[in-house]
Amino acid sequence: MDKSVIKEIGPSKVIQLFFPVSNFHAIVVVDNTALGPSIGGVRVSRDVSVEEVKRLARTMTLKNSVSGLPHGGGKAGIIADPRDTKKEHYFRVFSQAIKDLYEYIPGPDMGSNEECMAWIYDEIGRSVGLPEEIGGLPLDKLGATGFGLSECAEIACPYAGIELKGARVAIQGFGSVGRAAARFLSEKGAIIVAASDTKGTICNPDGFDIKELLSIKEETGSVIHYKKGMVKTCEELFLTPCDVLIPAATADVISKENVEGVKAKLILQGANIPITREAEERLYKKGILSVPDFIANAGGVIMAAMEYAKKSEKEAFEAISNRIKKNTKLILEKTFKENIFPRQAAEELAKERVLNAMAYKKVL
Repeated sequence: MDKSVIKEIGPSKVIQLFFPVSNFHAIVVVDNTALGPSIGGVRVSRDVSVEEVKRLARTMTLKNSVSGLPHGGGKAGIIADPRDTKKEHYFRVFSQAIKDLYEYIPGPDMGSNEECMAWIYDEIGRSVGLPEEIGGLPLDKLGATGFGLSECAEIACPYAGIELKGARVAIQGFGSVGRAAARFLSEKGAIIVAASDTKGTICNPDGFDIKELLSIKEETGSVIHYKKGMVKTCEELFLTPCDVLIPAATADVISKENVEGVKAKLILQGANIPITREAEERLYKKGILSVPDFIANAGGVIMAAMEYAKKSEKEAFEAISNRIKKNTKLILEKTFKENIFPRQAAEELAKERVLNAMAYKKVL
């Protein structure tokens, strides 16, 4: 099949699962499997929608493609409270429902973790991001996505006119990704000046003692209890004067409503789809460099793919570093050479590999 005639790369399947007895609803989207079985996380939220899962699945297709992984993109959403005491029951019922959907390999995401992946694996023998006790590479414990963000920063900072050592960083979402990013960036000499979680934002222009901030988050559940800083609202984090801004929580947190207030020179997208396309284009016009999600935060899925291929922790970290640095350099070189905004450059590179693979597929 000639790739020039391919009109769209997905989605391949959009499945809605209803469980009236258990009183929950789930969504699975397999976006594209030209490169191999799809890998993508299971998001648990009361607000997750079909459209959001479709967008996230496409992000996974692009992320897996540009990372050179033998996997396509997929995603799932369980519409439930992630704090529900029936969570294990939900996951086991969900697992049985996708037992024969072999082209989808579940992984952890917002609202799910290694324990949830263990439940799925126990039911159907197919998941990634497993606890280390059963042969997994624990993504959150090892900080795979946060490590990848720090490697991305090392390459991206010079393109934004920033020296990473001494760079002032604000992190929206101090969960597993945000905490790991803070730790690895601090080790490279960056200064974390603002962090937020669902309770609010803590700011200190002189920077935080990262070990103390991590300890307080662990002990109290929120960064706002850090004593040496000013407490602000969650939304005010985006107004923080900083060199690097990392949105590392939910979708669409930077939009036309707040994009004009963003003061960073560089944005590393730690969450999936954290910026609307309209806002992303506006950032580009404002001269703010924004590295797309499927480039910057690919560390988690790269490690998941390494786990699936039975690679070691050392091999996984080497793969994250090499692939993220290479891809960041590729898309930023293309951005500046062709005068296009980074997402366009990244999508062109990612889609090319998918289209090449699709061209080998039999037309039914």
